[in-house]
Amino acid sequence: MSDVLVVADHRRGELRDVSYELLTAGRELADALGGDLHAAVISGDVERFADELNRSGVDHCYALADGEEFDHNVYQAGVERLLAHTGADAVVMPNSVNGLDYAPAVAESHDLPLVTDAIDIAYDDGLVVTREMYGSKVETTVAVEGDRFALTIREGEWPAADGTGDAEVETLEFEPPESGARVKGFEEVGGGDVDISEAEVLVSVGRGIEEEENLELVETLADALGATLSSSRPIVDNGWLPKNRQVGQSGKVVTPEVYIAVGISGAVQHVAGMKGAETIVAINTDPNAPIFDIADYGIVGDLFDVVPELIEEFQ
Repeated sequence: MSDVLVVADHRRGELRDVSYELLTAGRELADALGGDLHAAVISGDVERFADELNRSGVDHCYALADGEEFDHNVYQAGVERLLAHTGADAVVMPNSVNGLDYAPAVAESHDLPLVTDAIDIAYDDGLVVTREMYGSKVETTVAVEGDRFALTIREGEWPAADGTGDAEVETLEFEPPESGARVKGFEEVGGGDVDISEAEVLVSVGRGIEEEENLELVETLADALGATLSSSRPIVDNGWLPKNRQVGQSGKVVTPEVYIAVGISGAVQHVAGMKGAETIVAINTDPNAPIFDIADYGIVGDLFDVVPELIEEFQ
């Protein structure tokens, strides 16, 4: 029997969706290992965060309060304190900017093998992790012997945990090591007018739009749907939309309720960022475009004919 520790991810006062996906992955592992699932939140509004995590059916829940925003030293010390307190042999963390900051340090300090960016996991006398390589063109598996390991999972690959729980939330005291640097706050960089990862409906445009002035057509469709406008990489590379609107491996991972791909062929790098959408609608002139392989609904046609009809319908 081995217990599993999951470390939640939060930003600007809100738990991120990946936190609930971590619980799903963590539960899979805890059941396979025959142990308990421990969930923890470090920094921020820990009592509220812990209460939200606790509603997802964890066995034990912990809160460690120190500061409001992410701090490497605080997180490393916090996770090490949690591992010592729980006796967990496995720790599951987000494959986010924050998670990738402290995960290697925790793995190194506890002599744990670390596998990052997991898109699937299985356990049979050892952990088997599925990862993508070469720009998501190839799937590979990594085998880890034994039941001691550290793991980060990619956002959007597991369903969010739901359900109920009544585990007691335990507040742990800990002392982060003295450091010459401490995080005092968080400031958005330029181009942060919208966070597409939080949108419920996305209308995404690709190179099929042909010219920058044609973007107005897709923007009108997005307005008619009350949706957020996003794009594939070529649109950003051309300077037609800012980087924060890009979906894909080199952009943002999104999991909206509806994703409408307009003039997007469906390269693997783009699909890696949006395949977790609940419903995918694709509009493309090429019936063999890869985007149709994952679309729930497909329209084979010229976007300049299809989109105006959709606008008329939804307006």
